Amino acid sequence: MKIWRKCAVAVAVLAGITIATSQGAPHDPGPRPGKASAGGYYPTLDSTEQAAFYAGVQTFNEVEDVGDGLGPGFNSNSCGSCHSQPAALGSSPSPFSPQVPQQNPQISAAQADGATNSIPTFVTPDGPIREARFIRQSDGRTDGSVHDLFSIAGRADAPGCHLAQPNFEAQLAAHNVIFRIPTPTFGLGLVENTADYSLRANLDSTARQRAAMGIGGRFNLSGNDGTITKFGWKAQNKSLLMFAGEAYNVEIGITNDIMTNERNLVQGCVFNATPEDTAPNSDLPGFVDAMRLSAPAAPVPLTRETADGQNLFQQVGCGLCHSQTLTTSRSQYGGMSYVRYHPFSDFALHHMGTNLADGISQGIAGPDEFRSAPLWGVGQRLFFLHDGRTRDLLDAIMQHSSSGSEANAVIGRFRSLSPDQKQHLLDFLRSL
Repeated sequence: MKIWRKCAVAVAVLAGITIATSQGAPHDPGPRPGKASAGGYYPTLDSTEQAAFYAGVQTFNEVEDVGDGLGPGFNSNSCGSCHSQPAALGSSPSPFSPQVPQQNPQISAAQADGATNSIPTFVTPDGPIREARFIRQSDGRTDGSVHDLFSIAGRADAPGCHLAQPNFEAQLAAHNVIFRIPTPTFGLGLVENTADYSLRANLDSTARQRAAMGIGGRFNLSGNDGTITKFGWKAQNKSLLMFAGEAYNVEIGITNDIMTNERNLVQGCVFNATPEDTAPNSDLPGFVDAMRLSAPAAPVPLTRETADGQNLFQQVGCGLCHSQTLTTSRSQYGGMSYVRYHPFSDFALHHMGTNLADGISQGIAGPDEFRSAPLWGVGQRLFFLHDGRTRDLLDAIMQHSSSGSEANAVIGRFRSLSPDQKQHLLDFLRSL
């Protein structure tokens, strides 16, 4: 091994990233160890803004009960239970390991306070947090909505409620269920404050290269004012407030000033006046403060190999969808104006082909269209793709290729790389 390679590996180990050697086939080195690269406040905030961030994270992590508005149907009982990898505001955790034999948080939430829920087969102790959507209704019409996994039936604080869970096994047998896992929410204040003209200019800047490789790209749009929507797997939500309000209602079952009506409205299972979370004591502003004032994930310093991987990332065309740099507009928060940040996403919709198509339309996003997933923080992410189908970053890359996918030419270029080059690109991604 050359001296420079020894030095690069030593630096990488100190930085907390595992670098694979050139021996053997390229492989995902896995989530890098060490402290979380995200979860704190944006570093230039003043003391008042920092306090708002910390208060928001505390609210984000609160466990809800029926008196707070939990249910009647729900997927979990806390925002933080779903968004906790590698820290609060992150993506799906996987707490189960031989050293830490804890349950998937959804299993704990499903069984809390005497609830009589059965655990669907797709929720496993070591698997990702999942929500389930049905593609079609029973009469064959398009569905696409979230069907909550669990019911408050049986809980000590829900006497008389007998709401049944959906028959997920029958829907699975009918190939009528698709899954979504939680998206990371740190750094989203920068994304929210990026103007439409900046996003459009960024997309336009690569139009020629994208066309040459069969890559399209369009933005999901608000049906009200025609502006770009950015949040969610299909960029279906306009703002962090709407993102939070929808999740609070759909995932936890708590009605609020954004989503005022109870879902799963069954006699005997509604215990509170609606909306359950409302101003001036609403939790929504806290959720928004936590996301809006958070810092993005911090990458580790580049080594010689990961710098080569960064160049290869651009050369094969990954950066044509996963744009490295965007710039915010003027912000009312300390030091967040005109910031150049690195989300590795263009926030546009792209056709991902038959392999990744989920059959669901949201806004103008069609059945096989998804927003380019931001790659910041991918170095410590555990599950990949919209449904968490793989833990393996190399597998996630290869699954971008299928009939109708805009990524086919890019994956073709990736396949042509040498084993060492592929490894360097994987190592670069795990450095983010």
